[in-house]
Amino acid sequence: MNQVVEKEARVVNGFAGLALMVAAVLGGGAMFVLGIYHEAWAVFAVGVLLIILGVVAANGLVAVQPNQARVLTFFGSYAGSVRRSGFWYVNPFTAKRNVSLRVRNFTSERIKVNDADGNPVEIAAVVVWRVAESAKAVFDVDDYEQFVGIQAETALRGLATRYPYDSAGEERPSLRENPEELANALRLELEERLQVAGVDVIEARLTHLAYAPEIAQAMLRRQQAQAVVSARRLIVEAAVGMVEDALRGLSERGVVDLDDDKRAAMANNLMVALTSEQSVSPVVNAGTLYGG
Repeated sequence: MNQVVEKEARVVNGFAGLALMVAAVLGGGAMFVLGIYHEAWAVFAVGVLLIILGVVAANGLVAVQPNQARVLTFFGSYAGSVRRSGFWYVNPFTAKRNVSLRVRNFTSERIKVNDADGNPVEIAAVVVWRVAESAKAVFDVDDYEQFVGIQAETALRGLATRYPYDSAGEERPSLRENPEELANALRLELEERLQVAGVDVIEARLTHLAYAPEIAQAMLRRQQAQAVVSARRLIVEAAVGMVEDALRGLSERGVVDLDDDKRAAMANNLMVALTSEQSVSPVVNAGTLYGG
């Protein structure tokens, strides 16, 4: 596909063009009246021609607001773009299309898609974008605003299928746990997709992420179970360290002389006390460690 390269259109000061237009209309009007009064038909014809030229010339006046552009076409050919704000005069026979260069938002609808693990999820995103090249936006795509919307939803679907909703304890990025990485990946993919339309993507972020309603309860129970397992694992690991430190301290300080059986019994009691979810009642042993 042959892409259009943006170029600056030739313009002159709009007030100078307006002055010439007014002069042509007023001069033509005067000649029109004189031609009729003196029956000088040549003067009359020039007067009519000047009036017509003045009226046609009015089509060349354009006012460009900040962060706006006017794309000019001359009998089907691209004649350039006016991006400088102000009052200008251009070729009056050109067609002019206004293109906004301001920053805009696109918020996608919530779409349902299967993640990398095959689980149905609902996802939505907001894309902050602006037109960088007005010629590409007008000539290289049919409707650049609609094009942004379709490509944003397509990229969002592709992103959701490449990542799982959560990592489930595995060392891999997920939709729920790596929002910054996903936002950057979405922005880069959109930049590549929208380059053909002359659009810059400033930011792209997820605005909604959830399991689909039909599996939400089951996945919530799974997440709760994973949280419990992770918490218990942490408690056990911490308890093992504390028991190890306690036994080492008793041995180094010579508080008690522990053989293997006594160490095992004490370790068992300490592990029960540290990992139990209920309060542990101490038992005073008046005899030996074995209760004799």
